[in-house]
Amino acid sequence: MKNDFDKVTDRRGTYSLKWDTERGELPMWVADMDFPTAPAVRRRIEERAAHGVFGYNIVPDEWYDSVTSWWKKRHGLGIERGELCFCTGAVPAVSCLVKRLTNTGDEVVVLTPVYDIFFHSVENAGRRVSECPLRYSDGAYSIDFADLEEKLSRPLASMLLLCNPHNPTGNIWSAEDLARIGRLCAERNIPVVSDEVHCDLTDPGYVYTPFAAASEECADISVTCIAASKAFNLAGLQSAAVFAKNPRLRAIAVRGLNSDELAEPNTFAAIATAAAFAEGGEWLDDLRSYLYENKRTAREYILRNIAGVTPVLSHATYLMWLDVGGVTDDSEELASFIRAETGLYLSAGGVYRGNGRRFLRLNAACPRSVLSDGLERLSAGISAYGEKA
Repeated sequence: MKNDFDKVTDRRGTYSLKWDTERGELPMWVADMDFPTAPAVRRRIEERAAHGVFGYNIVPDEWYDSVTSWWKKRHGLGIERGELCFCTGAVPAVSCLVKRLTNTGDEVVVLTPVYDIFFHSVENAGRRVSECPLRYSDGAYSIDFADLEEKLSRPLASMLLLCNPHNPTGNIWSAEDLARIGRLCAERNIPVVSDEVHCDLTDPGYVYTPFAAASEECADISVTCIAASKAFNLAGLQSAAVFAKNPRLRAIAVRGLNSDELAEPNTFAAIATAAAFAEGGEWLDDLRSYLYENKRTAREYILRNIAGVTPVLSHATYLMWLDVGGVTDDSEELASFIRAETGLYLSAGGVYRGNGRRFLRLNAACPRSVLSDGLERLSAGISAYGEKA
């Protein structure tokens, strides 16, 4: 491995949302990584910063070329330049699309537990969340298609909001499952907005299927949000993209993003993404191997040392979904206790709805020494919680 991910980078004092905590606390919650981004990205940003003038920007050709080339080579999906629109983030895009493709009071179907910001994007727009809880059996999640069909058949169902791969469970949805989702939605004229920002963070040997590649129906009814932000740790640069094969959906998306002033890049956003996709492939593959080993290490440690906690086996993202049902059915209380007792800051699963109240989410995207510290704190916190009970 050419790239060193063991080096610890002190992020305190950098206005980091993740690390804005008390001294002695260890944040392993919000989904960004504790690694510097790829060298090619840093060089490009440094070169541009040295110029010294930071006026208004356009989206350069290199951004379009890098995105289309990356998706073709990495994911086998042909995206035309005219099908792409720059946007300042996947979350702003999702919020915009909810407002543009549905009406006040409509129902937006989501597979839960799922990324909690989905709920805010729906409910803040005056729409209603229609939960389709995932099946959970033998430590694994799957889609309840009978329930999904019922939710999509309701009179006010107007959109399916999909997370592919899935956050927080780490599921990589199969092409067959995605095509089946597409068929159900197409039969009811329901558009799918697919958030695919975690797609490049699959375990070595595992690949994801873009929703738009699962079938012609999927391509025709969907708008997809993509970004380099998760894979290359660029969330703070506010750079993402939306693409749609269907001309009508694309026109609605592009008009919405422009009307909401979400389609203009800052000085570093587009060029950083272009550098990541054009030159960061080797770095990313090293990262994926490192993250895989982190998750394997954490899983083995937890199963060996922490009674009552079972990690859900997954093959995507750097997030670990920990079933604490053998300890408590109130993960919010448990997370608060662990933080107060040990300083370890995890996400309580209830915010993701579904069966999330029995889960904690742990971010394993950190140097292995930091991960070891976190696992020891987790063990101590669970032990102390059991003694308290």
